[in-house]
Order: sequence, then structure tokens, then C-alpha cells
Amino acid sequence: MEKKPRIFTMSFGSVYPLYVQKARKKGRTQAEVDEIITWLTGYGGAQLRRAIEAKVDLEAFFAKAPRMNPNAGLIKGVVCGVRVEEVADPLMRKIRYLDKLIDELARGRDMASILRR
Repeated sequence: MEKKPRIFTMSFGSVYPLYVQKARKKGRTQAEVDEIITWLTGYGGAQLRRAIEAKVDLEAFFAKAPRMNPNAGLIKGVVCGVRVEEVADPLMRKIRYLDKLIDELARGRDMASILRR
């Protein structure tokens, strides 16, 4: 049996501040990071805070997501040297989708294009 990638067992609460830090370094806000997470996963407000505080791992975070956005498949491009649309593992693809959206935020793209509107 194959060992799970380490990232699957990392807590969302430990990754979230890194997303916020990356956005803030480029003049973006925590509210924008939260909006992206809400768009992608359906977690919002108190639900998102509970997931962060409960230290759920990334596997559980995405498994329990209230509603993965049906437009997530529109997210294309390269993150960490890998094309997100070609990632075979469904959980890893969801993690890469979030990474890609945060990268786009940090690169200064407007929210409408990040959220595929």
C-alpha cells in the first residue's frame, strides 16, 4: 500500500496562515484569502474558523467541504512545477487548486478572474 503524501496529513490550520502571509506580502488581504477558500470549498465565516481551530488535516478539510465549486475545473496552470489540471489524485488536485488561486491573488489578479466569473 502506498504511503499518503505528507501534505494530506498537515493541518489546514497550519497551512492557512501561510496563505494569508503570502497574500499580505503582495498587498492583498486575509478577507480575500477567505473569499477564495469560500468560493472553492463552501466553507465560510464560522465554519472556516472552526476548521482552522480544530486543526483538521487537509484530507478531512476537503472531504468535509460543504460544497466544492463546480467551476473548480476551470482552474488551469502550473503550481510547484505541475499542471493542476493534470494532477491524477483528486485530493492533491483540490490542494493544488487552492494553491493556484492563492498564487493568482499574490500575483495581483483581480478577484473576478480568480473566482472564474
